[in-house]
Amino acid sequence: MILAIDIGNSNIVMGCADGKRILFRERASTNQSATDLEYAATIKLALDMHGINKEYIDGAIISSVVPSVTNSLKRAVKKIIGVNAKVVGPGIKTGLKIVIDNPAQLGSDLVVDAVAGVNEYPVPLIIIDMGTATTLSVIGNSGEYLGGMIVPGLSVSHDSLISRTAQLPKIAFEPPRRLIGRNTVECLKSGLLYGNACMIDGLIERICDELGQKCTVIATGGIAELLVPLCKSDIILDDDLLLKGLTIIYEKNE
Repeated sequence: MILAIDIGNSNIVMGCADGKRILFRERASTNQSATDLEYAATIKLALDMHGINKEYIDGAIISSVVPSVTNSLKRAVKKIIGVNAKVVGPGIKTGLKIVIDNPAQLGSDLVVDAVAGVNEYPVPLIIIDMGTATTLSVIGNSGEYLGGMIVPGLSVSHDSLISRTAQLPKIAFEPPRRLIGRNTVECLKSGLLYGNACMIDGLIERICDELGQKCTVIATGGIAELLVPLCKSDIILDDDLLLKGLTIIYEKNE
């Protein structure tokens, strides 16, 4: 059994995998000031909640886009299960061919998503990860990472808008009742949610046009479950994509 952890700017996703089977998936807030002990307690709570005996965990792997938290999580994993976690980065075999200008600039989360994508779905692929930023990764016919796009995520757009306006309130992210809002809250919900959905649809269409062929489209990330149903494109929702990719990379480095 493997403990897999992805450290994002807003959330940490963790779960256990037994072979190809994901046993659980949980999210915790990323806190750059949290101590090793606090992260260890978070891991222990997640394992206990899902009835996972830490004695059966053979190894761990971490991907991270928050370097200041990476070592804290490594030490937390060591405290809880007594193993040194592998970290996705230089020296780790992924099997992914990256053909962008500077492969070293590619975030480890995008690498992990792409590894899972090419192992699970037919290429070419568009992988959309909806977190603090919404990222689109494009995978070619030979499973190579061609490049992608980075746009502000839904929460970032929302926070930026309300921080720069005097009378717009914070809203809960939930499906709008109608497209044409009839009050300020409805207008905000419709504009942010349908606006992001339309952006995703448009980018998918333009990517397929540039490639000259249709792509399998996969979506993952904290907000994907909310946005995907509002899109017109055919999008597969895979909440476990990161955990699957981490498990595959772990096995490649055993």
